[in-house]
Amino acid sequence: MKNPKIVPIALSVIIVILAGTVVALMLFMKNQPIQTRGVPAIVEVAAMEPDSAVWGVNFPNQYTTFLQTETNNARTPFGGSEPFQRLDVYPNLRTLFAGMAFSKDYKEDRGHRWSLIDVRETERIGETTPGTCYSCKTANNPMLWAEMGAAEYARTPFKELGAHIDQPVGCANCHEAGTMRLVVTNPALEVALEAQGKDWTTFTRQEMRSVVCANCHVEYYFAGDGKLLVFPWANGTSVEAIEKFYDDLGFADWTHAESGASMIKMQHPEYELYSAGSTHFTAGVACADCHMPYTRDGAVKFSTHNAQSPLLNPAASCGACHTDVNRMVGRVTLIQNQVATTMVAAEEAIIAAIQAIAAAAADPNVDIGLLEESRQLHRAAQLRWDFISAENSMGFHNPQETLRILAASTDMARQAQLKAVLALKPQAGP
Repeated sequence: MKNPKIVPIALSVIIVILAGTVVALMLFMKNQPIQTRGVPAIVEVAAMEPDSAVWGVNFPNQYTTFLQTETNNARTPFGGSEPFQRLDVYPNLRTLFAGMAFSKDYKEDRGHRWSLIDVRETERIGETTPGTCYSCKTANNPMLWAEMGAAEYARTPFKELGAHIDQPVGCANCHEAGTMRLVVTNPALEVALEAQGKDWTTFTRQEMRSVVCANCHVEYYFAGDGKLLVFPWANGTSVEAIEKFYDDLGFADWTHAESGASMIKMQHPEYELYSAGSTHFTAGVACADCHMPYTRDGAVKFSTHNAQSPLLNPAASCGACHTDVNRMVGRVTLIQNQVATTMVAAEEAIIAAIQAIAAAAADPNVDIGLLEESRQLHRAAQLRWDFISAENSMGFHNPQETLRILAASTDMARQAQLKAVLALKPQAGP
């Protein structure tokens, strides 16, 4: 007869053995080195390494496609990366920017590999230009910011700072060496996000595939005598919030040579326009999805670093989501043509306002109060027009918001024109 006490004892022993095995297995797994994705690194890339060729040893697909930004100088209907002189194609710009450097030289920028050469060759650079103008032009920046601090970097003269810079935009502007994590590298962006209560380290990778573009593709200004780079986002990123920021600060980039208005020059606010509730942004589409779409080299899938207009490769850019690529290209064309027509109407209204204000200012009997009101309206109207003109999508990044802004621009310009006319006091009769 079997001993009834043996069965529970045996079960207890088995349970102890199994528990010990599980614990041992967990300890073994915990002590294993963390596995990294992809192919093991061939070389160790130093933190903030400015030379993208060093990164390219470990990531040849990304690097070889990045090199293509040196030869992708193709022109699209309203932009692209061919360095044509905008002042010759759009002569109204000379009037709109009268009295400031953009009326002398306003070339189309080329791809990322040209960033350093383009900024050094522009006629807008002079003896008093601060180092701040290098902020979005070189992969040397993260290391220089770490060594010098943002304030010292900005106040260093352009030519003096240039002696420490030898690389165009590259890997270090967006990636953390070793992990390849997408990171915010521009101190101005980090400060701007913090002002909105946002912590970029909590963002998803998909969100970061747009946020890293905001290291550069944003509106900005140079603050104070030290010319510190600042993004005017304290009130938000809409055009009205940016305008309020500048108005509260009493800031102006220049005084218009013809109207006498205190003006703001907008600088490529792609991120602000795109993130203002656009269809694609709301759907979770990132900048890189369209401008750096996924591609393949054999069995390897990677994001091409030949950043360019989606119109130059719509099959990859649009075709990832849309089955009828030709229809999508046609829709882009329709939107951009509509925006271009609306933008011309706005700039013609602004030029009419400039002419009316100049005529009124020349009259010694002008109503100064109305004249100043017309100048303020000129500033507001041109700020809105330039928000779209300087943004590099001819409105496609956010068509509805674009047309809203241009409509407001035209309205304000006509109000400015009317007030300037009313400012001319009627002459007394004989």
